[in-house]
Amino acid sequence: MTAAPRRHPCISRVPTRDHPLVMGVVNVTPDSFSDGGRWAEPATAVEHGRRLRAQGADILDVGGESTRPGATRPVVAEELDRVVPVIEQLAAEGACVSVDTMRAEVADAALAAGAVIVNDVSGGLADPEILAVTAAHDAGYVAMHWRAHAATMANHATYDDVVAEVRDELAARLDDALAAGIAADRVVLDPGIGFAKTAAHNWALLGALPELAALGRPLLLGVSRKAFLGAALADEHGTPRPVDQRDDATTALSALAAAAGVWCVRVHEVAASRDAVRVGARWREAQDAATGPAR
Repeated sequence: MTAAPRRHPCISRVPTRDHPLVMGVVNVTPDSFSDGGRWAEPATAVEHGRRLRAQGADILDVGGESTRPGATRPVVAEELDRVVPVIEQLAAEGACVSVDTMRAEVADAALAAGAVIVNDVSGGLADPEILAVTAAHDAGYVAMHWRAHAATMANHATYDDVVAEVRDELAARLDDALAAGIAADRVVLDPGIGFAKTAAHNWALLGALPELAALGRPLLLGVSRKAFLGAALADEHGTPRPVDQRDDATTALSALAAAAGVWCVRVHEVAASRDAVRVGARWREAQDAATGPAR
């Protein structure tokens, strides 16, 4: 393992901006649910990352493994080949880059290549060594709520109380990250919208963001183009809204998330969400001014 601690303003501590950050998705995969194959080659992925950054993305999230329901995992060498060249180029141009991976080996290589955040959808459960790797690099760490890999996660969407169970399972992920040596001010939590959850579970969690924030760490929210939005926007025949027609709904949730006080939204289209989080943050400020800060 190569330990080369890196720092970047986006993770030096919890950001003090007056609006949430926007993370732009750079899928270097042939099979992602919303844009699989469009940016599968490193050169096209780099160009896409540049476009997202020009639109105002604060963080570029580079991933080489699709986590859509039912997806098959790539081998480690394939994931490395997909993400490392893209991260090297974007980081060299000054971008704040996160690597979307569940593997310690990929995280290590990505951080050495210039990434400064590990966005681990498994929260350390898929490969516990990823926590030690992140700590050794002094990097940021996003721990998402997760129960199983994409191929089987639908079988685990069973809860007696989804908010309480996700909160408690995220608390365990936080404890493990801290025990591995990751600094508390570098840990972000993600409720894992769409991962081993039904549409009803997703909406319940979105309505309970303050309860999840009570864990004491910033929240990242990834809802962009997900199936529960397609279901909410279904036509009169019950046909879900197609994936490529869900960006307006995503933007609406970005504004609502900002009003709820999230740290960052993860989206495929940056420009509209960039505006939305600013509006949502102002809404929250106005509410606080009128009634006192939300508890």
